[in-house]
Amino acid sequence: MTDESAFAGGTGLIDVHQHAMPAAVKKLLVDRKILPPVGGPPFANWDLASALDTMDATGIAVGVLSAAIPSEFLGPDEAFATTLTRTANESIAEVVREHPTRFGLLAYLPLGYTDAALAEIAYAFDELGADGVIIGSHHGDTYLGDPSFDKVFEELDRRRAVVLTHPFNLPSCPVTPLPSFLADFMLDTTRAAIQLLTSGTLDRYPGISVILPHGGGFLPYQAARLPLGSFLGFGLPAEAIPAALRTFHYDTAGPMSPYATPSLLAAAGADRIVFGSDYNAVPVPGIKANVGALRSDPALDAAALAQIGRENALRLFPALAARLAAGVDQ
Repeated sequence: MTDESAFAGGTGLIDVHQHAMPAAVKKLLVDRKILPPVGGPPFANWDLASALDTMDATGIAVGVLSAAIPSEFLGPDEAFATTLTRTANESIAEVVREHPTRFGLLAYLPLGYTDAALAEIAYAFDELGADGVIIGSHHGDTYLGDPSFDKVFEELDRRRAVVLTHPFNLPSCPVTPLPSFLADFMLDTTRAAIQLLTSGTLDRYPGISVILPHGGGFLPYQAARLPLGSFLGFGLPAEAIPAALRTFHYDTAGPMSPYATPSLLAAAGADRIVFGSDYNAVPVPGIKANVGALRSDPALDAAALAQIGRENALRLFPALAARLAAGVDQ
């Protein structure tokens, strides 16, 4: 078992980027012929026992679960999108109710359907006790920061919600031999982050805490492109970059170590980074590599590891922190 003493006094990692696909959700996608009935990608093959075994084997004390459903899976059918969304959130909420000290819930929102998304926000927070939400970086060809999403962001701001963005294939990008997750996912996240900044969305809705996955894509490492773009009419002035980068939180799924860590620390600071594994989109060997790289990263001292591994997540998710403090039995 992983030596959990490296993380916040032996209490284990809090994983803010962990996915689940309960059987009811998979059945809807199989019936729709979006997923095969047997096999398929790793994220399609989830079960609770394996998730807990993986967490125990890698020192992950808590997984904040989400259904990372690409907008491409929803299609143009709002009724199906609504059913899939509600099934996913209720199924994962059931897991959290059964294991309140091991799991949290980031409720999925069908971002392209405003009324359905608003209804799901209310249901997720008021009935399911969600700890936050997960949304795609884009819906169709429309990225976060577009005015069409303002009503949803206004309500998330009112609730001071934590929002994990999640990438998928780039819109209108031709299929290549290179798997999308190797590069396109990071660009998808970066596009969304830049549009959130340049559109003023995060200025208008400062109550939202946005977590960018996978170390923020390319954003922390190519932020100097934004001042360059400002000379051409699109971007941010150089003096605005430090604060802009610290507008976001960043998770470690990727993993971030050892190559990205110095840039991410310089851009955001250890207090803006949270641990993410990307289980079960990433198989168990990848999770072990992620945790191992984090623990052995020469750029991180014990205090930074404690912040990234646990303390920052407790601050972001006060309801989860309260459940853990109460020590509710599994």
